[in-house]
Amino acid sequence: MNNLEILIIAFGLAMDAFAVSLASGASNHLKSKRATFRLSFHFGLFQFLMPVLGWFFGYAIAPFFQTFDHWIAAGLLLFVGGKMIYAAKGEFPKAFQQDPSKGINLVILSFATSIDAFAIGLSLAMLQINIWYPSIIIGIVTGVLSVVGIKLGRKLGSIFGKRVELFGGVILILIGLRILIEQV
Repeated sequence: MNNLEILIIAFGLAMDAFAVSLASGASNHLKSKRATFRLSFHFGLFQFLMPVLGWFFGYAIAPFFQTFDHWIAAGLLLFVGGKMIYAAKGEFPKAFQQDPSKGINLVILSFATSIDAFAIGLSLAMLQINIWYPSIIIGIVTGVLSVVGIKLGRKLGSIFGKRVELFGGVILILIGLRILIEQV
């Protein structure tokens, strides 16, 4: 997997966090730099950790699935991409009732926006790709895009949330299809 593909995956995975960051910024709950840092740091941290966890789990079971691992990896990417596209068609959150950068809200949002990264970690294990470099890139891209999302959300509201998630889903589906095409 080359650097461009890792960046594309990172941007695709970061779209959930970016969309939530847009909504958070639009909600006017994240008024301080500290709140912006808390939310973006935790989004990036969880996006870094979840692929690592998925990779370790996938690496443990990968020897049992080597003959059809590319189907599993592509299937996971197609599933995650499809889920993102489906979510993009749903209603974008209007505003948060409480500060999303504190307490249980922060943990729930961080976990919810990074579940897809666990599946990517599984996929990378099936493809026998070392997880550390991609995970670091995924975490950094997510953290940076979260800050950008918060700032844009403050200025533009929630106008772009659905489109960004839709774009991220399409990108992951294209990468999954590429894996299938290379194996046929």
